[in-house]
Amino acid sequence: MRNEKGSLIRPVPLPASASRPVVTPLSPSVVYASETPDQLDAQYEGHLHGYTYSREGHPNADVVAARLDAMEGQSGGTVTGSGMAAVTAALMGLLSAGDHVIGGNQLYGRSLRLMKEDLPRLGITTSLADPGDVAAIKAAITPQTKMILIEVVSNPTLRVADVKGIADLAKAHGILLAVDNTFTTPRSFRPYDYGADIVIHSLTKLLAGHSDVMLGYVSARDPDLSQKMRVFAVTTGLSASPFDCWLCERGMLSFDLRYDRAQDTAIRLADHLATLKGVKRVIYPGRADHPDAARARELLGAQTCNMVSFELDGGRAAANAFTRAADGLSFAPTLGDVGTTLSHPASSSHRALSVDERAALGLSEGFFRVSVGLEDPDALMAVFTDAVAATRDLA
Repeated sequence: MRNEKGSLIRPVPLPASASRPVVTPLSPSVVYASETPDQLDAQYEGHLHGYTYSREGHPNADVVAARLDAMEGQSGGTVTGSGMAAVTAALMGLLSAGDHVIGGNQLYGRSLRLMKEDLPRLGITTSLADPGDVAAIKAAITPQTKMILIEVVSNPTLRVADVKGIADLAKAHGILLAVDNTFTTPRSFRPYDYGADIVIHSLTKLLAGHSDVMLGYVSARDPDLSQKMRVFAVTTGLSASPFDCWLCERGMLSFDLRYDRAQDTAIRLADHLATLKGVKRVIYPGRADHPDAARARELLGAQTCNMVSFELDGGRAAANAFTRAADGLSFAPTLGDVGTTLSHPASSSHRALSVDERAALGLSEGFFRVSVGLEDPDALMAVFTDAVAATRDLA
């Protein structure tokens, strides 16, 4: 601690305590000191558990990963710096040049871009097919197909994938099935129970839940695959911030309560929007008029999601009028916040697609995705009533 020339800068031991903190301590240290080279060897060789450099792992990431592992019924998951980092770790950590991957044709916009533009640059060929149609997925399989990537509920069109049918198909052909479970979360659906090989989350959304965290998660049924994805994430710097992990754990402690409250309100909001003049259509997996209603009941049961999508009459002009009049709601390209947020795919998540490509997905200029939050349901419906009314006042 001290020598004759003065105080040493590091280290100073933490004060001893007979009690322990109730809240997980934040560990922002980038590096961790070992006692000897032999001890460091033992850590790297797996004989001792310990941390070395935070890009390779840190306590806060491990705490979050353990919570997600338990929720998904698996072990060995890796927390990454974003949801797209988790998608990237799965695709690029497990696929090689010459391989082929099939993606659902209604994946999140950045996942679509990765599939269509980035993977082909690296020699990984891709195809897109309707995840609600097992025959379409089967038709896309080639001898080089190594993976299928789907979302349980698509973003933002809220279509429900035939997860069981695709899982059976993938198993029969020796193909890995990766499932992005961000919208549904383990509260609503556990992909491993239905035959998935890999599970992906954007923790940024519902699980963290406060719009102040950027994190992802990826795990695999096979520990060797989990290790390959972890090594890729570490090597390419897809690692997670300790502070974001610390915040994420805080959000996860209230996740079940938040999810149930938001979902209950989403059901009411979907039914309410369907009664409003100026609303062309409403999409919610829990409604009887949803095209995948039977599959949603089979896979999700009473739990559905907190997302509602709808389409206004009047195109972009109506969209602008709606967001201006939606007093107290955030027009922002995110989901899962404690407050309700509005997303307009044509100007945000799917803006990189052509007009024709968006039209093929049903994403018009009047299409909105709503992430329902924790507001009083009656107050929320009143805001939507007024905002939709404002679109009918256009000259």
